[in-house]
Amino acid sequence: MNRRHLVALAALATCAAAAPAWAQSNEIRIAHIYSKTGALEAYGKQTQTGFMMGLDYATGGTMTINGKKLVVIEKDDQGKPDLGKSLLAAAYSDDKAALAVGPTASGVALAMLPVAEEYKKILIVEPAVADSITGDKWNKYIFRTGRNSSQDAISNAVAVDKPGVTVATLAQDNAFGRDGVKAFGAALKKAKLVHEEYLPPTTTDFTAGAQRLIDKLKDQPGRKIIWIVWAGAGNPFKIVDLDLKRYGIEIATGGNILPAMAAYKALPGMEGAAYYYFGIPKNPVNEAMVSAHYKEFKTPPDFFTAGGFSAAMAVVTALKKTNGDTNTNKLISTMEGMSFDTPKGKMTFRKEDHQAMQSMYHFKIKVDPAFAWGVPELVHEIKPEEMDIPIKNKR
Repeated sequence: MNRRHLVALAALATCAAAAPAWAQSNEIRIAHIYSKTGALEAYGKQTQTGFMMGLDYATGGTMTINGKKLVVIEKDDQGKPDLGKSLLAAAYSDDKAALAVGPTASGVALAMLPVAEEYKKILIVEPAVADSITGDKWNKYIFRTGRNSSQDAISNAVAVDKPGVTVATLAQDNAFGRDGVKAFGAALKKAKLVHEEYLPPTTTDFTAGAQRLIDKLKDQPGRKIIWIVWAGAGNPFKIVDLDLKRYGIEIATGGNILPAMAAYKALPGMEGAAYYYFGIPKNPVNEAMVSAHYKEFKTPPDFFTAGGFSAAMAVVTALKKTNGDTNTNKLISTMEGMSFDTPKGKMTFRKEDHQAMQSMYHFKIKVDPAFAWGVPELVHEIKPEEMDIPIKNKR
């Protein structure tokens, strides 16, 4: 082989080595780590649908920002904290993701937070809810578009916190359930909380737990409410069959995905507060998402579809402001205090803990034969400024 051939081969090798770097310089790689499988698979699937729809909408269908192509790398954490942790590390190091979005479960999110700090790259948490994510376990690389337990709890307290009301809670024995009840209890100012019932996340028979709740509430004077905070499998609303009416006990809960809200049909008049329901917000972004979702799936978008869409809106808004620059410090300073449009209206990342301040919706359930679920009718939009969401990260 002569010298000219060797030079040509060397040049080719150099080009081959440089190609991925060149490709990457023309790309913005975003990792989306979520429960493709596992207990929260339904939530994960909706988030993914909403995220892709949101990127498409926010970029006007081009999937590019400032000439750079958005590339989404999907990973399945199966709802397992250790797996989520290693997938995020691989996304930042091997896949060269500029930032990441996810995960679905709070336990997985808590395992992932230190990884974002180690790699000094942004993680936008959507939809994991536990307060501790933007609270004592937070670091400056963490932003959350999803609502936190305090936003859930304070808005739900608005619906039931009245003088003469006695409340007991039923929740999953995990970060989501315990943080939810803690925040709800702290938000109650007039009602009295007499009992907290925690059951394994996989519970299918709620009889024993319900009996303990009934025993605590049945002899209380005034209005008696069991507030339920539950995610994933199992139907805690089965406890209605235990003749709660005989004791004058009512059920209250937050919004949920449409299949879970089928159980609400048995509870007309039930009040609570929802993160999202497709028929409530009136704004151009929600109209666009609802219309695109009906067109593609012949069904309305759901709870977590709106969350994924909101995360996409945050990502694109930030990257447009930096002209496609993915430098982490630049992104952090851009995103702190940043407002962005979502299907729920305007959200703003609070500077202190990067939690998205957002509206919640006080609803009352109406039964409409046209829908397979109990329809949450808007009583009142609870605006961000109406909720005193505590800052818990001791920044």
